Amino acid sequence: MAKRKMKFVCQECGYESAKWLGKCPGCNSWNTLVEEVEASHSNNRHTLSSGLKTVSKPEKITAIESEKEPRITTSMQEFNRVLGGGIVPGSLMLIGGDPGIGKSTLLLQVSSQLAEKQLPVLYISGEESTRQTKLRADRLGVTSDLLYVLAETNMVDIATQIEEIKPSFVVIDSIQTIFREEVSSAPGSVSQVRECTGQLMKIAKTNGIPICIVGHVTKEGAIAGPRLLEHMVDAVLYFEGERHHMYRILRGVKNRFGSTHEMGIFEMKEKGLREVMNPSEIFLEERSQGAAGSTVVASMEGTRPVLVEIQALISPSSFGNPRRMATGIDNNRVPLLMAVLEKRVGLMLQNQDAYIKVAGGVKLDEPAIDLAIAVSIASSFRNQATLPEDIFIGEVGLTGEIRRVSRIDQRVQEAAKLGFKRVICPKKNLDGWEVPKNIQVIGVDTVQEALEVGLAR
Repeated sequence: MAKRKMKFVCQECGYESAKWLGKCPGCNSWNTLVEEVEASHSNNRHTLSSGLKTVSKPEKITAIESEKEPRITTSMQEFNRVLGGGIVPGSLMLIGGDPGIGKSTLLLQVSSQLAEKQLPVLYISGEESTRQTKLRADRLGVTSDLLYVLAETNMVDIATQIEEIKPSFVVIDSIQTIFREEVSSAPGSVSQVRECTGQLMKIAKTNGIPICIVGHVTKEGAIAGPRLLEHMVDAVLYFEGERHHMYRILRGVKNRFGSTHEMGIFEMKEKGLREVMNPSEIFLEERSQGAAGSTVVASMEGTRPVLVEIQALISPSSFGNPRRMATGIDNNRVPLLMAVLEKRVGLMLQNQDAYIKVAGGVKLDEPAIDLAIAVSIASSFRNQATLPEDIFIGEVGLTGEIRRVSRIDQRVQEAAKLGFKRVICPKKNLDGWEVPKNIQVIGVDTVQEALEVGLAR
């Protein structure tokens, strides 16, 4: 009997080594190399030859007919928006999130809505039994006969059931529990995740069946397993939010059939998730009137403008090294903007602690929020409140200038719809579009001008 060869594979990036290493040379992660059985050369030749049975010939791109795929739409408009208008047939989607955030609840509700449209759906759970899934379905009010539930972890049996039922939508919950018998490593390892995802992708593309797989996340918040998993799928969605808060955010990170960085807002209720059609009202409903350090910014999340409150608290430091803390924005952006305010405006902030927060648990990363952060810091430092009907939009440069931002017309229209009276934005954004009648748009060139307009009393 031939001796089995062993190898060590990194569970983060897939790096292979002949011996165990404490630190992976590929991704610099510690204690991630796990011992696995190396596949024999005969199995490799068999897999390679079986994958080359059908040889396709290259075609001229001008000779290929372009057809628009009809999308499968659910009853959740927020879910459809994140995917770019609906589910594309034959697509492979990956959704990740913290444990207990509501991934299974969301996908069970989506499966129920598709089943109510007379589309057969197969929900495969590798972590729960069929009775446990039934308990969740009873709580959510799922009563469709076209929703099939399967508790299975063997990839061969899953492929057989998909072939027999021929569903219109498949959910795999989760990919870390699925295994193939040909691969000797444990379920959830790099080899198992790679092989099972590859077979699911082949099933989806060959039969035109959209498949949504659930992926566990690491303690850093990234989807567990190799980055190859995110490269193989067509769309990557993150389900975010605090477990003890009622609002959830579905964010698109990758989408081959639509725009990325789309965001859908949901509210967790006793009977499942309910979509929030106007998230700006949710984020501003508890805003304090007349409080220093509070501003509102119109941020673009994909194709949707969202109004969010930014809060700043500036207090004298008790130590030699002042603290700079931020929640919801990049930590490096706060000292940069404070340096601009100190150098260009003359605010003595070098001995002040700064605490910045984006209310509502939203994460903002676009440069158009720079002006709102800078005005919040100056408002708290001077203890002067901004007008509650003002909105600040603009990118701040290191020389103190306010730079142009994109889609200013959509941002202003969203502000006018919610009753705001003034928008302070870059002066270079004032041309080429029509301002709504019930709102005033003020153009500024520098941070000093924005503070004179926003903090004038």
